[in-house]
Amino acid sequence: MVAGEASGDLLAGLLLQGLRARWPELTSQGIGGPKMIAQGFETWWPHSKLSIFGYVDALLNIRELLAIRKQLGTRLISNKPDVFIGVDAPDFNFGLETRLREAGIKTVHFVCPSIWAWRPERVVKIKAAADHVLCLFPFEPEILHKAGIGATYVGHPLADAIAMDPPRAAAREALNLPESDTVIALLPGSRKSEIQYIAPALIGATKLLARPGRRFVMPVVPGLRGLVEPMLGGADIQLVDGQSHAVLAACDLTLVASGTATLEAALFKRPMVIAYRMNWLNWWRMKDKGLLPWVGLPNILAREFLVPELIQQACTPEAMAREAEALLADAPRRAALHERFVQLHELLRQDTARRASDAIATLISA
Repeated sequence: MVAGEASGDLLAGLLLQGLRARWPELTSQGIGGPKMIAQGFETWWPHSKLSIFGYVDALLNIRELLAIRKQLGTRLISNKPDVFIGVDAPDFNFGLETRLREAGIKTVHFVCPSIWAWRPERVVKIKAAADHVLCLFPFEPEILHKAGIGATYVGHPLADAIAMDPPRAAAREALNLPESDTVIALLPGSRKSEIQYIAPALIGATKLLARPGRRFVMPVVPGLRGLVEPMLGGADIQLVDGQSHAVLAACDLTLVASGTATLEAALFKRPMVIAYRMNWLNWWRMKDKGLLPWVGLPNILAREFLVPELIQQACTPEAMAREAEALLADAPRRAALHERFVQLHELLRQDTARRASDAIATLISA
């Protein structure tokens, strides 16, 4: 298995639970993080090696990434596994999967790249790389089947892992947050580049939103507190190592970087303002490739702007504070969002680990 960054590690860890339930003697190895290690995974390289975003970061790290991919491929071909599972990280995994598949190793890609949102040309790479694709969203298999790619809708493992009614009171007690306060969660992303570009705007918004009885909490990926603390500039924000799910359960609203965290916020039924900024060169190369008007997963799945999105130049402290205040002041809007998020949760709750392990078992036995 290969999983990149925190979101891939989370998905892979949940998948490994299902695989181990089916095959108790399972051995799993490759590139992963702490969630996978907790399921008995042996890491040859840490998943942080793949925690990059965009063309600029990739160019800065290209030599190391290519060297890791070459070494990993050679090692796997020498000791052929029953199956290789690439978890997201398509730019790294597709090349590796193609090489392994040509060497006779069966390959699975977990998480269909968003070819329906941008870069539809990737379908050619998927067809060369993956014997089977495990899809998180119900509309994806049909797109892949039309291209002659085997695919199964397995739902989203986070929908199984997150309670339909999140434990707000228990989370607040665990984080030492008063029950009566309004809690705003800040989720600037898990990559260093995301934190560098997005966190300052989120922190700036807290200074505009500050009122008596409001609390701001930011979960920080373990090891990156030293990057965040100098950005605070006197802002009264409670930093928490990890525990993003506890923070989402405890909060009333979140300012969140576009990505998996927006889906997590929806599954926790929390209103949100989606934010994203990136290096100007990455933005210039990506801005005209989008096929949909939305970037946030809750909006993409709903096919409408359920929650506001503030991207690139629009991602300012003033805009975030304005959108956050509008949500906090509108109880009927928050109630309507809650109902839509419940519907989304029900759609994605499919016992993902069992469905995925069934599909993988079928592939192995074919």
